[in-house]
Amino acid sequence: MHALQERIARQGKNLGNGILKVDGFINHQVDPALMEACGREFARRFKDIGATKVLTAEISGIAPALMTGFHMGLPVVYARKHKPITMPDQVFLTLSPSHTKGRTVELIISPEYLGDSERVLIIDDFLASGATILGLVRLANTAGAKLVGIGALIEKSFEGGRQALTHLGVPIESLACIQSMQGDEIVFASAP
Repeated sequence: MHALQERIARQGKNLGNGILKVDGFINHQVDPALMEACGREFARRFKDIGATKVLTAEISGIAPALMTGFHMGLPVVYARKHKPITMPDQVFLTLSPSHTKGRTVELIISPEYLGDSERVLIIDDFLASGATILGLVRLANTAGAKLVGIGALIEKSFEGGRQALTHLGVPIESLACIQSMQGDEIVFASAP
């Protein structure tokens, strides 16, 4: 998606060790118009998969997932990283390594909002190693839900995440695919 690639090229910063800083429009300050366009594009790409729910991880996945859900007319569930007191005692929980946090995080979903009749579309901000998305897949599987697609705003193809997910047998879409990051240079792949 040209608008997202252009924004990454203009404002994204390679912090080294595979970390791409996009805080100014995705991860800390969110550009609603850009997220709306991304959600519309995901909705177009996934229109025929029969999803009944969009699933993501807090916090950076919420904006693109919400806009995707809006355009598809679907509810959005996000995996929490801390269990609030309002959540039932019995929850779906998995652990996932976080590259940006430098530690393992919990991903928690209430069974009230993810069940065995759901057809789940996962939308997240990044597809890097695939670890967070695989954590979301584990949660969906634990709930008995069927995974029907995976979308990421930004794919870092050099980290191998797509290969880690292909065995799932569902469509995988990214809106901007980065082939390499060296110094100040961010090189986009022509297609994922």
